[in-house]
Amino acid sequence: MYRTHHCNELRKSNAGATATLVGWVNTVRDHHGVIFMDIRDREGVTQCVFRSEENAEAAAMSHQLRHEDVVQVTGRVDVRPDVEGKSTVNAAIETGEIELVATELKVLNKSEVLPFQLDKELSNEDLRMKHRYLDLRRPRMARNLRQRHAITKAIRDRLDAEGYVEVETPILSKSTPEGARDFLVPSRLSPGKFYALPQAPQQYKQMMMVAGLEKYFQIARCFRDEDLRADRQPEFTQVDIEASFVTEEDLFALVEGLLADAFRASRGVEVPTPFPRLTHQEAMDRYGSDKPDRRFGSEIVDFSDVFASSAFKVFAGTLERGGTVRAINAKGFASVTTGQVKRLEEIAKEAGAGGLAYIKVEGGEWKSPIVKFFSDAEKAALTERLGIEEGDLVLFGCDQWAVCCEVLGRLRLEVASMTGLLEGKEDVLDFLWVTDFPLLAYDAEESKWNAVHHPFTRPRAEDLALLDEEANWDKIRAVAYDVVLNGYELGGGSLRIHESDLQARMFGVLGVSEEEQATMFGHILTAFQFGAPPHGGIALGLDRIVMLACHESSIREVIAFPKNNKGIDLMSASPAEVDFKQLRELYIQSTVKEKKG
Repeated sequence: MYRTHHCNELRKSNAGATATLVGWVNTVRDHHGVIFMDIRDREGVTQCVFRSEENAEAAAMSHQLRHEDVVQVTGRVDVRPDVEGKSTVNAAIETGEIELVATELKVLNKSEVLPFQLDKELSNEDLRMKHRYLDLRRPRMARNLRQRHAITKAIRDRLDAEGYVEVETPILSKSTPEGARDFLVPSRLSPGKFYALPQAPQQYKQMMMVAGLEKYFQIARCFRDEDLRADRQPEFTQVDIEASFVTEEDLFALVEGLLADAFRASRGVEVPTPFPRLTHQEAMDRYGSDKPDRRFGSEIVDFSDVFASSAFKVFAGTLERGGTVRAINAKGFASVTTGQVKRLEEIAKEAGAGGLAYIKVEGGEWKSPIVKFFSDAEKAALTERLGIEEGDLVLFGCDQWAVCCEVLGRLRLEVASMTGLLEGKEDVLDFLWVTDFPLLAYDAEESKWNAVHHPFTRPRAEDLALLDEEANWDKIRAVAYDVVLNGYELGGGSLRIHESDLQARMFGVLGVSEEEQATMFGHILTAFQFGAPPHGGIALGLDRIVMLACHESSIREVIAFPKNNKGIDLMSASPAEVDFKQLRELYIQSTVKEKKG
């Protein structure tokens, strides 16, 4: 037996007992020839004391210990003594009232000098990723993995209690044209043909509803060959849920309970339910985002009615062309610097605006070249609706509705960052549902209509008739919903199409010909002809849920072995070249030419 206790187990009540601990050398301190060593395992830390009078050999060996050596220590549990009338109790650790007076020391494995210190934060992410096995020893990272386990278990327990059955769906599946770029896997047994790694188990879980399973879930691995960012990886994990004979309300209640359990298990907090709800239209109108962060104000206000006949031709002209004029009040930010204004202008242009109009309220006057065109009534309306006061900064959006929402939505978040509006709100959990998404969106570059969520999403019954006229397709609402937390989309779902004729019609709207439907989606269209039940579901991003529960800003901090921002695993040096013989067996030849020099 390697140990009798773990390193966070011994207490004052164990005084006088003999115990054996194993773990890593956390710190070593020489105090007048007496060696104090903190031994660490995944549970915590215990102080060990080596004195020559207890065991001369163990005390001599302790002088040679190095950080991160793996050791086994046997000794007597003592209450920490007072020294010169002062207590030596360490209140910072749970074992701080005792120490293990060593009588035996065994070095199980020596450690080389580490490439970085484990007790300090490291800004060099590539170095962390290359030695990820060391990075994960740090308390913060170890805690994140434990939190991930607790959250996953809470989710599994809730779904099991609700009668959901966990089923694994294939990893090797079929490439379809919808969604992001697929990772392709060549087939040796079917030369020239390829599997695709699943972007999501969408079609499989719908097939299980046709099969009569009724309630399915899976902690599913998913793959998308996309450019990376802080909350995106080429492979990720989602909580995949599907159920038959359910309404939106059934799924809302399930997910609210599931997330409440997850945050209770991880943070020990109670999440109020039910979650508030906003339609997609309301979210865009008020916050310029379909995943709004509502922990601060600065809501968008519409002034299209105010400036319809304005002497300011930029506003009036935009409104004549069917656009909109909106604004936000950055309270107390009239002190904005020239550099900050430049940054706000860059953001507005990146979002599609031609420029940025703004007003500073300083010294009792409105400072802006556009103010001279405003009437007293227009100024009064701005003051009333935005609550304008001394020291405020008003930012305008003037364009078509979608562009205006995007511009002001981004500016709103940037201003919050510049002014520290979210400081002190790290523990606020603002969950909400965003509902009634548009079913379709037109892509002008490709000259085609695309599904906003995916092609299996059900249109609202009252909007079905709008499918008859293409001019009305942008008005069709989907029975689709996203659950949002603090400006992050945690997951999205919908009620699904379960009728073969309606599904074929939807494919047609998306430009998929009958021949392509038969080739790519024949299995689902056929299945729907054999008594497919009404069904719906949702997929939640497990990595993102854990990230927010752990107060992290990147999902890489809650994934054991993530890829970097180029999709590379620096620890194992993958992706990597493969032997020519392997490629030949797959009937594949690389066309990449090595760069000289």
